[in-house]
Amino acid sequence: MNKLLALALPIVLASCGEREPDPTPSPTPTVAAPRTLVGADLDLSTLGARIEGPQGPEVETVLSTGNREIGTLVSYVACPEDVSRCIPSELPEGTVYTYVHEVTLAGTEAAPGDAQPTDGPEVIETPPTLFRTTRRATGFNRAVGYSTAQAEAALGDPDAISITLDDGSLIWRVDSGSGWRPGTTMTFWWQSTVPPEGPADAYLLEVDGNQASATGPFPPEKNPATNSPAS
Repeated sequence: MNKLLALALPIVLASCGEREPDPTPSPTPTVAAPRTLVGADLDLSTLGARIEGPQGPEVETVLSTGNREIGTLVSYVACPEDVSRCIPSELPEGTVYTYVHEVTLAGTEAAPGDAQPTDGPEVIETPPTLFRTTRRATGFNRAVGYSTAQAEAALGDPDAISITLDDGSLIWRVDSGSGWRPGTTMTFWWQSTVPPEGPADAYLLEVDGNQASATGPFPPEKNPATNSPAS
């Protein structure tokens, strides 16, 4: 056998036994899980002037589902304490704006089709009670909370509400207490470094299985300073 052929033969045989490299796996996008936030009790008397929008310093919405009113929402946006005229165009970038939402639950008048109590051991899951944004909170700076005094009066427990950030949306959920007493008010708040674009259909109240969308001041979908979506 040719000496050069004999030397090359083991190399050829070895290369025949090699496997093709496995394809590099494609990265899978990570879906952010809802994050629990620590709520704070804000002294609203420490806030500065409010933004005057097209509807004035407050936006009031009737919360209704079908032909039934389940509550009202009054919202406003305030500047920091030392600001006497809250005009975003005249304020520096990064100014913190406090979005405040006062939800007053309607009375207990039953509506046609409402579920009635039944006899027997059947267990019915309690529908959630929550207030939330339905859009990503642009510029949210992780400062959020509710009135604990009102929670104790309306729900029987100052710590009855948990707060989560779910894909950029804020959710205040009643987790404990004796239930939201009709006619009482709960105040929710959050902060953003982006002023409101104007009233938007960006809020929702869910009580006893009834959902009502609401209009209130809300920042634009993208931060004008960075042209990027909410974090």
